[in-house]
Amino acid sequence: MDPRGEVAREAARLLYTGAAEEYKQAKEQAARNLGVNAKPSNHEVALELDLLADQREGEERKRLLVTMRDHALALMRLLSEYDPVLTGSVWRGTARRGSDVDINVYSSNPGEVESKLRSAGYSVVDSKEEVFTQRGRTMRSTHVFVVLNEAKGEVVVRPPEERGEAERCEIYGDVKKGLNLEELEKLMKTDPLRKFVPGRRYK
Repeated sequence: MDPRGEVAREAARLLYTGAAEEYKQAKEQAARNLGVNAKPSNHEVALELDLLADQREGEERKRLLVTMRDHALALMRLLSEYDPVLTGSVWRGTARRGSDVDINVYSSNPGEVESKLRSAGYSVVDSKEEVFTQRGRTMRSTHVFVVLNEAKGEVVVRPPEERGEAERCEIYGDVKKGLNLEELEKLMKTDPLRKFVPGRRYK
């Protein structure tokens, strides 16, 4: 038995079924469930979660990813003046049932972004401001939640001065680069199922 691998697989199951929401919680609960003291990395759990989603969702998962990237493309074209960047699982290519389309935009006027979404026919179900500390600085962002045909969308409006700042991913450990509009347009023409996950080559 590989305790580390077993905990990673159990944590992935807990995340997939919604029994846990955060990686730390899932790993702790998985270790308790199995009665072992092993601590896999978030990256290891994420790889197991990706495999589990493939097993449970099959070819439907690929169709969903393309659909969600199409939704992202439409949103980013609409919001092109705000330098949109696709992030999260739809960028990574690891989206599954229940995943959101996550897009960062940069503007000092979140209300203007929300108004543009509404004018284009998107149903905005919620909007909230978040204040947090990052590298000793107080940061603000506004999260605008919209309804898409087969998913939910979250447009995060960030201050223009944050444009281009590098963030490290807590799950994979790499820099969260995301895809800008031009990069996503190219991807959809050449390799719409491509995954952006470090340490592993996907076909």
